[in-house]
Amino acid sequence: MSEPKAPAPPPGDTYKGWLFKWTNYIKGYQRRWFVLSNGLLSYYRTQAEMGHTCRGTINLATANIVVEDSCNFVISNGGAQTYHLKASSEVERQRWITALELAKAKAVRMQAESDDSGDDCPSPSALQSGQGSGARNSEVQSTLRTLGSKVEDLSTCNDLIAKHGSALQRSLSELEGVRLGGDTGDKIRQVTERATLFRITSNAMINACRDFLALAQAHSKRWQKALQAEREQRVRLEETLEQLAKQHNHLERAFRGATVLPPPLATPAGDSKGKGDASDEDDENEFFDAMEDVPEFITVPADPKYHRRSGSNVSGISSEIGMDDQSLDEQSLASNPESPQPQEVAPVRKQRRTRIPDKPNYSLNLWSIMKNCIGKELSKIPMPVNFNEPLSMLQRLSEDLEYHELLDKAAKCQNSLEQLCYVAAFSVSSYSTTVHRTGKPFNPLLGETFELDRLEEFGYRSLCEQVSHHPPAAAHHVISKRGWTLRQEIALASKFRGKYLSIMPLGTIHCIFEKSNNHYTWKKVTTTVHNIIVGKLWIDQSGEFDVVNHRTGDRCHLKFAPYSYFSRDVPRKVTGVVTDKDGKAHFVLSGTWDEKMEVSRVMQSTRGGGENGADGKQKTVYQTLRARELWKKNPLPEGAETMYYFSSLALTLNEPEEGVAPSDSRRRPDQRLMEHGRWEEANAEKQRLEEKQRSVRREREREAARAANTTEDGEKAGAGNDVCLVSCLPPGVHQDNYKALWFERTEDPTTGEVTHIYKGGYWEAKEQSSWDECPDIF
Repeated sequence: MSEPKAPAPPPGDTYKGWLFKWTNYIKGYQRRWFVLSNGLLSYYRTQAEMGHTCRGTINLATANIVVEDSCNFVISNGGAQTYHLKASSEVERQRWITALELAKAKAVRMQAESDDSGDDCPSPSALQSGQGSGARNSEVQSTLRTLGSKVEDLSTCNDLIAKHGSALQRSLSELEGVRLGGDTGDKIRQVTERATLFRITSNAMINACRDFLALAQAHSKRWQKALQAEREQRVRLEETLEQLAKQHNHLERAFRGATVLPPPLATPAGDSKGKGDASDEDDENEFFDAMEDVPEFITVPADPKYHRRSGSNVSGISSEIGMDDQSLDEQSLASNPESPQPQEVAPVRKQRRTRIPDKPNYSLNLWSIMKNCIGKELSKIPMPVNFNEPLSMLQRLSEDLEYHELLDKAAKCQNSLEQLCYVAAFSVSSYSTTVHRTGKPFNPLLGETFELDRLEEFGYRSLCEQVSHHPPAAAHHVISKRGWTLRQEIALASKFRGKYLSIMPLGTIHCIFEKSNNHYTWKKVTTTVHNIIVGKLWIDQSGEFDVVNHRTGDRCHLKFAPYSYFSRDVPRKVTGVVTDKDGKAHFVLSGTWDEKMEVSRVMQSTRGGGENGADGKQKTVYQTLRARELWKKNPLPEGAETMYYFSSLALTLNEPEEGVAPSDSRRRPDQRLMEHGRWEEANAEKQRLEEKQRSVRREREREAARAANTTEDGEKAGAGNDVCLVSCLPPGVHQDNYKALWFERTEDPTTGEVTHIYKGGYWEAKEQSSWDECPDIF
């Protein structure tokens, strides 16, 4: 029975499709995406991997293709690589065999031509350069002169052949007459000589023709390659010109949208309708321009809660004008004539320090201290300053503002989804300072504060206060004159597991934008310190959280992938999807938490397709436009490895300043001694401060007990109420009813959580130098 004739593969040099590849006896045949291009057969796990991860490649020029049965075939290159493949049907298998055989024949032919062309052929890069063009012209002239001389040789040989041929013919005629009359000796000798001359001339002619033909063939191949290179260069120039024309057209439309003309300069009233139609046409052109960008594919695990409201597995193309040819910030500025322009006056920069004393090389065994603390809270482990860095936790919390410009850009955005992208990038950027920072920050004393006043330089003011000690919790409030407010209360829960240390931040971060009234919230992921027992300490961040816009319902789901030795992904990878209230995806974020984050507009999203993640969930493949960079980490200052790997901002946090509160972390003596390398004195001072804090706490507890006894004497049910008060205190609040100075504990109107919110008064007290209410904690 003859096999059914399969249709020929589609025209072109590339053929793509799904095939089943044999992996091992456990997994059997696995579905893989194969791409045949330029004589090479490559395969990937998914289509999304085509841009970054190739799983294997075979050169068909040296490969054997063997058909086993109706659907199976084998490709091998002599033992080093062998692919056992299976198609979904006999027709599909025949399509692949046809495409592979054609590609193999072409690859063999191209390899032979490349071998024949020699090593002296100009490279494509040389052909594209001006120097290559000049060399090519001189080479053509030289070749033409050589061919001309060869043609003259051929002409001379032709004349000689005609001359000697005529003489030989006459000699033969004369020889015939002599044979009839006798006396043939002299004539035969004459004929022999002329025949020899004819043979010599003919051989010369043949050799000259052979040389001419070889030279012409060799240079013909070189000229064909040069012509092909010129054609390819012309195509590239045409594509570049087309892209420039599109960008020019886009910039013209953006300029028209950003320019507000006064009435006297506007289009006459009779043309107003036509002008409006042209604007609608521009919007449609913008949509199609976006479609002509080269799409990329990004695969992320699907979460049903972000797609349950969408009516289809495939979301339509987003209709907003977004990041087709410009960055988010540029488009926001272009679409918002009232927003501050880049020409504003440059901020006044105060000269701040760029170095701190180098870290002393003191050796201390961490395991000898922590082996008896397994399972305990980190805040309850007495740690010497040898494992610290000369910053408090309040100052580390203020380091979240290193990339405050992301919130400045977000405040200028008109589109809430674009604004959400910047807020999500800001939430990731706060982890970039932790990648090399294995030192433990100082636990703040109860009532300790830290201010970061950058109003004149960057337009914001930050205040932190330690509002609880067991468990440790700090309240943070930032106000910016650029139109945003940031506040958070972070409590730390930590466990030492022997080989690693887990730190779980508890609490919610809030960011509010004045102009749009958008209110965003998110949380922090788990920080893990590895190699506690042996090896070099290293930090990892892992977990998931949502950045939610409570006004619009938009959200960005961010996932921090934990490090795995067996994973093929980039270390410290972060992915995110921005969806609207209906669950429709608009942007995809990708990058790493220690380097940069990029954003891509979603053109199409498809769920399923037979590809499942490691956890068994279906994956969603997002077809996106070209990625744009949202955030990139600032380089560390020179010599950072000897300065605890501090960033430029971290180097300034503990710099002494006049006018700060007496409870400010800059005034903490043990931290200051450690910064100057006097660790023994710092350990002694740290012990003194902790004992002072314990005595103050005991005194507070005694006062609370006396107050409870007074209430019990005055009211019989008072004791029961006190017991209820003590037992019902939420986490993060002392049972001795400690009350923060600058923050007030209240219920958050947006999330319903009980948290500390800034009640005001600190900056006014600073202006008046009135610190009478500040506790004496140092």
